[in-house]
Amino acid sequence: MMNTENGNMFEKLMELPLFQGASHEQISALVAKIPFHFLKFGDGQRIVESGAPSTHLRFIVSGKARSVTASAAARLAVSQTLAAPNVVGADFMFGREPAYPFDLYAVGDCGILQLSKADYMSIVRSDDVFLFNILNYLSRNAQKPKLSLQQMSHGMVAERIAFMVSMLTSKASADITITFRQKDLCLVLGTRRTALVSALSLLKARGIVDYTSSSISVLDRSALVSMIHERPVEE
Repeated sequence: MMNTENGNMFEKLMELPLFQGASHEQISALVAKIPFHFLKFGDGQRIVESGAPSTHLRFIVSGKARSVTASAAARLAVSQTLAAPNVVGADFMFGREPAYPFDLYAVGDCGILQLSKADYMSIVRSDDVFLFNILNYLSRNAQKPKLSLQQMSHGMVAERIAFMVSMLTSKASADITITFRQKDLCLVLGTRRTALVSALSLLKARGIVDYTSSSISVLDRSALVSMIHERPVEE
């Protein structure tokens, strides 16, 4: 059971994805019988290691954490900052190879709420509210890759960048940064260097991104992702 010194965990749980829509009585019943664990991490401490088995469900309940998803083959990395309340990699808890594809580090002091996969499954089976929450969460994330692959091969370069960011980052994330070698990013996006630079210049002029020869900083994720539904007039 959770310790009262960790604050009002009832309210924190009710704010978290996967628990939203549950009543105070439902949350109280869960806290009484499920062993939730509250963990504290200091600035820079690693919370999750890439490749580690996903055996627990984790939530950011206080502070912030930064995830880094890296591809050694493509020599490309995407990082983002996630603030409480937020769920950590629930879509990687199931499937053929349940493992985290990213590293997660505390930004300042960070509080993590953790429970085992077995305990979470008992929660899901206890009420349709929890079942629908996880099904909706998994469905949203499962639909991203198919849509993104279609747009990555047919869209304008700015659209392809938007889809990559949409697929690899959370809607609620901040401080999104993509680091790369230009030839590798061009290969991933299926474009030429001149077209890439032209698209980045256009996005920078609109205040959506800033960039260097080896990194892209997303200044306005919402505006960038909205380009997916627009019809850009140029690359």
